[in-house]
Amino acid sequence: MADELEQMYQEVILDASRHPHGKGALPQAGDASVADGEATVMARHEACSTARSHQFNPTCGDEVTVHVEVGRDEPHRIEDIVWDGQGCSISQASLSIMVDLVRGRTVDEAMHLFDEFHALMSSRGAGLDDEAAMDELGDATVFQGVSKYPMRIKCALLGWEGLKDSVAKALAAQRRAS
Repeated sequence: MADELEQMYQEVILDASRHPHGKGALPQAGDASVADGEATVMARHEACSTARSHQFNPTCGDEVTVHVEVGRDEPHRIEDIVWDGQGCSISQASLSIMVDLVRGRTVDEAMHLFDEFHALMSSRGAGLDDEAAMDELGDATVFQGVSKYPMRIKCALLGWEGLKDSVAKALAAQRRAS
């Protein structure tokens, strides 16, 4: 039974990496302004702040740039998230599943999922004791097996770190603008 479950998890990871959600050309800085040394890309959604974060895993060479558009109204919502990058199937699948989980959610909800995913990746294969948290993570629970391998954990977390950093940058830009 455990082998069948592990095989199903591997299939989900491979499928998500072969058909990644949210991967594509990042919005360009054609109408960009520069603040604090960083280009700001105009949002596709009118009432949003944009930001991006580039993450690199020197251990295996995975890299990703995560671009978010965060609504200015309370509660702040992740209106859009796209990414571009390259890496192993674990990093690519984690990004794909992350996009499905956080797009359209409030920033607080997305950061809660970030915390839950971090806890899962720290579980060393045991998963989370909280069944509700496992349910919230949905397809991201397939990475429970990855958490057994310390060298692969950063692959799974790479996009999530990009999410957290880009959301923080978007919210900081909103505070500076107000």
